[in-house]
Amino acid sequence: MEDRADIGIGARPAPTLRRYVDSYVGFDLRAFPAGVHCGPPSRALTTVIGLSGPLQVAAGVDDGSPVNEFTAVAGGLRCRSAAIHHDGRQQGVQVSLTPLGARAIYGLPAAELAHQLVPLDELLGTLGVELVDRLRTATTWATRFTALDELFLRAVNRGSDRVRRVRPEVAEAWSRLVGARGRVQVGAVAAELGWSRRYLTERFSGELGLSPKTFARVLRFEHAHELATARNPLPWAAVAPLAGYADQAHLVRDWSEFTGRTPTAWRRGEVLLGSRAGEGSLGTA
Repeated sequence: MEDRADIGIGARPAPTLRRYVDSYVGFDLRAFPAGVHCGPPSRALTTVIGLSGPLQVAAGVDDGSPVNEFTAVAGGLRCRSAAIHHDGRQQGVQVSLTPLGARAIYGLPAAELAHQLVPLDELLGTLGVELVDRLRTATTWATRFTALDELFLRAVNRGSDRVRRVRPEVAEAWSRLVGARGRVQVGAVAAELGWSRRYLTERFSGELGLSPKTFARVLRFEHAHELATARNPLPWAAVAPLAGYADQAHLVRDWSEFTGRTPTAWRRGEVLLGSRAGEGSLGTA
């Protein structure tokens, strides 16, 4: 039997990109049972480039969403998991963009990608094709990460004026929600910015595609998902309060909504969990 490989090689982007790109992760997962991996919602806009063949992805889990093939796929913020169908092997690179990165690199607000899966070349054109080619021909992770830096810097430089259109108050609200992992009152954030809650919700939703309240729920879920995919995961009853849920029932409701499965069914069905699968999927673990 083929040796099982669990590789998650992370890297920070070049300093000039860090406002726009949060992280790179290279992954090589082999010899697992075939199955469907839940790529969970997170704070990031996630792009995945397949290195060993096309990615087979549906926009939802167990909801009848069609499975489409992508060489490389970009996604916006969302409230449900993507379903990544695999044959027991996944090899590729995951890029996590900040909402500001959508304008800087793709030339459009993050809201235009919300709840969507889009081929990367539709957003980057020939630059996206070149990116995939360079990643696939590279022989080391370091070379791949360097290629990502170079091509994303080119994308930023060709459209630098687009970055200035993000309202600083929206960026600040995003930063405060992320810093508190969603455990902050939206009304309090709005008051600190000198805006009404309604006005903040309109501006935030128009830029990111999710309301600040929904984004806070995603952040709490993201924290719970991190705890649930740790090497030594905590019991669900312990995860709930740590992630900011009122009780375990509250966690179960959100988990079921965001993944399409109860926490117990999710854990039973995730064959990639032993590899910290979320490091190499359409979502941040």
